[in-house]
Amino acid sequence: MSAITVALAQFRPAKGTPAPNLDRIEALFATLATSPEPPTVLVLPETILTGYFLEGGVHEHALTAQALFEELATRHARSGALPMEVCLGFYERGTDRLHNAAMWAALGGDDAGIRHVHRKVFLPTYGVFDEERFVDAGHNVQAFDARFGRAAMLVCEDAWHSIAPTIAAVDGAQFLAVVAASPARGLAPDPVHPGVPGSMGRWERLARDIAGEHGIYVALAQLVGFEGGKAFPGGSLIAGPGGEVVARAPLFEDATIQATLSIDELLRVRSGSPLLADLEARLPYLVESLDRARQSAIARREGAGRIVPPAPPVHEVPRTSESLPTVAQPVLEIDPVLTRRWLVEFLRDEVQRRRGFQRVVLGLSGGVDSALVAYLAAEAFGPEQVIAVRMPYKHSSSDSLDHARLVVDALGIEERTVDITAAVDGYAAACGIAPTPARLGNVMARTRMLTLFDLSAALGALPLGTGNKSERLLGYFTWHADDAPPVNPIGDLFKSQVWALARHLGVPEEIVGKPASADLIVGQTDEADFGISYQRADGILDLLLHGHHRETILSAGYTDDEVKLVRQRLDATHWKRKLPSVAMVSQTAIGEYYLRPVDY
Repeated sequence: MSAITVALAQFRPAKGTPAPNLDRIEALFATLATSPEPPTVLVLPETILTGYFLEGGVHEHALTAQALFEELATRHARSGALPMEVCLGFYERGTDRLHNAAMWAALGGDDAGIRHVHRKVFLPTYGVFDEERFVDAGHNVQAFDARFGRAAMLVCEDAWHSIAPTIAAVDGAQFLAVVAASPARGLAPDPVHPGVPGSMGRWERLARDIAGEHGIYVALAQLVGFEGGKAFPGGSLIAGPGGEVVARAPLFEDATIQATLSIDELLRVRSGSPLLADLEARLPYLVESLDRARQSAIARREGAGRIVPPAPPVHEVPRTSESLPTVAQPVLEIDPVLTRRWLVEFLRDEVQRRRGFQRVVLGLSGGVDSALVAYLAAEAFGPEQVIAVRMPYKHSSSDSLDHARLVVDALGIEERTVDITAAVDGYAAACGIAPTPARLGNVMARTRMLTLFDLSAALGALPLGTGNKSERLLGYFTWHADDAPPVNPIGDLFKSQVWALARHLGVPEEIVGKPASADLIVGQTDEADFGISYQRADGILDLLLHGHHRETILSAGYTDDEVKLVRQRLDATHWKRKLPSVAMVSQTAIGEYYLRPVDY
């Protein structure tokens, strides 16, 4: 076969329910059958049958490869599609293990059957990932015979370890399918990949580099949609053997892309750049080097606990200005166009697609945070589906009410005003202990949240949160009040980033430019309470969260007092960012042993 037609499909899987996702695949078979050039290979992303973040739910929805093949074969036959091969990611139930796996199967024709099952070798267990807790690692990378020639599969992080695609190429792979479910990260502007999350730019470089180094085709199939706030951005692509992008799917959208790939092109590219042939010739020597390095690493680890005599003193060479390390700087700049789209898609996914709500309700304080959320919500759902609630107390600034009205008038959203004075003062009188200003402020915040949740029930509208990342990290919010709404589009934006996005969206300057204030106490401002500006605090927080130490942060231009202040607030408020502590007395404790994601 001199050419193959490959289709890559990305869609939002129904979470934890394989049947509707298999229905989507069957419909895809039928649609592709009507294509002017029906594909011979269809590639689908990692965990397309269930969604990625299942935690303990993996056990409930894992399938054997044979059961999955039989299901696909039945649906393929029913769809009327021509014979084809399909590659997809799924949670596999092995003989006595669970795996994050990819299967390649031939459907239709006399030679139908499973061609290969690849079990993910590198299981990420860091950051948002916890795979090793729920599945076992595979131990093998190999190419196999497909109908068109030699193919291989990798699952997500496998591709980031250069040895895995190298083994596949040396084993004769002409086509490498990388099935992935990689949450998007990174809002900073990227001149090379404008409008694309930082992590997606790195994925493109990786796919192109693998293809170009080994002279093979690489198909990267990415999951799309949101799971518990984490964005799977799509953007699937096919890279050619010269390292070029042959086809690319859009971001944040269900889509199918298709390309016809010339197998003969591999010979032309490899003749001009024989990197794979060079590797094959030197491989025996490199394998010896690899084994020697492995034995050396084992010896170093075994010797790590032994007492080693002190080394002779080393006379350091004074550093010149050219040899000084680069000073770390916070990265707070955002690509506002990308951020806007990302958060609008997040709202649509979390509110409408996941939870089935059409309307939202939010507290509109007159500040920039709630104004920004109102603008995002109006774009996501339409202004007629957004209810803004002004909730003044008798001491609230008149500017707060006026600025909230500016947003209502600018967007054309529904507005309600609920004066909380009687409720707050009624509690204060009934409590019997005269409230301090701080306690009274907490009562106001919780009364406002009670109001939002009651209006949510009355109006069938989901409450939206409006707290930013700076407030959350510094503990500057009322527990079980500001943090209570189930969906918050700006909770991972620092305050300085909120200001930048608000200006991009056209939030009135009267709101963006005024001093930030919770407006719980007369004359109160956030930065006076902190003793540091948001801009300075955000920079320190960004460096701390990226693991930089005090000395590095000081070298970035911050004072020792500023670093101590921010560090102290961060360390003293971890409890406010967690659920209450529960005494664990069993092996089925919720959140410890019984683990299910929020959107399961």
